[in-house]
Amino acid sequence: MVEILIDAHVHLWERQQGMVNGKPVFGIGGGRSNFGGEIRQMMPPYMEDGKNTVERLMANMDYAGVSAAVVTQEYIDGNQDEYLLTAKDKYKNRLKICSLYEENEKWRLEGFDGLKICASRLKDKNLIKLLPVFKKVEEAGKFISIDLADGKEQVQDMQALIDACPDLRIAIGHFGMVTTPGWQKQIALACNKNVYIESGGLTWLFNKEFYPYHEAIDAILEARDICGMDKLMWGSDYPRTMTAITYKMSTDFILKTDKMTVEEKKAFLGDNAVRFYGFSGLQKPEPIADML
Repeated sequence: MVEILIDAHVHLWERQQGMVNGKPVFGIGGGRSNFGGEIRQMMPPYMEDGKNTVERLMANMDYAGVSAAVVTQEYIDGNQDEYLLTAKDKYKNRLKICSLYEENEKWRLEGFDGLKICASRLKDKNLIKLLPVFKKVEEAGKFISIDLADGKEQVQDMQALIDACPDLRIAIGHFGMVTTPGWQKQIALACNKNVYIESGGLTWLFNKEFYPYHEAIDAILEARDICGMDKLMWGSDYPRTMTAITYKMSTDFILKTDKMTVEEKKAFLGDNAVRFYGFSGLQKPEPIADML
């Protein structure tokens, strides 16, 4: 029986006001956004007001039996530092929040649990230049959540930073961009002591396959064989992935597979995240009977 579920990769915003390739990203209603000049369904259509609020997240978490979540950030949503501080103030025990690192901008850690770096979107993809940033986060005893460029492009730089900051907790996102060539190189970084992999966006990356994502399960097992199941964490990439599936489905295909043991499911879906992020005193939400 899997008791504690922790989502290691969700997003929140009160107002989307981001950038992609130098062009603005903003909500236009009905869950849609103008994405650098293209119209995209950014959220489920019932989020008609464009607000991706913590209250809506908590309602989804309660229904899906998810105890806690880690709120990361993305340039396409704009800096949400202020909103995340208010969200955590409301739900202190259930949220860990990341501030956003932006090139040539001031960044902060006070009040936050970690720092998010969208390395794949940096104009200067030389990560070695970020060593002072990594050192400051390490000294503060907090973690870095980072999404790397596809494949092995930034892996060598990342290993150098890991070697220079051995006590820094690092979570590599999007499961190493698992459907792109060379993804295993990113997974192998988790062979280092304080480096973990989170699966935010896994159902997006395997969207062509769709539920119940047999190939995604196989990818989890391949990653397990590279770095060990104790280094892998579940993440949903809520709410963007919810345009294709429900929040509950993002754990359901893992809970129902017969390719993973109960102990592996417990580790992947919650236990590893408890250890990495430092959650404590979590409660499992009471099951909610639905109309089916």
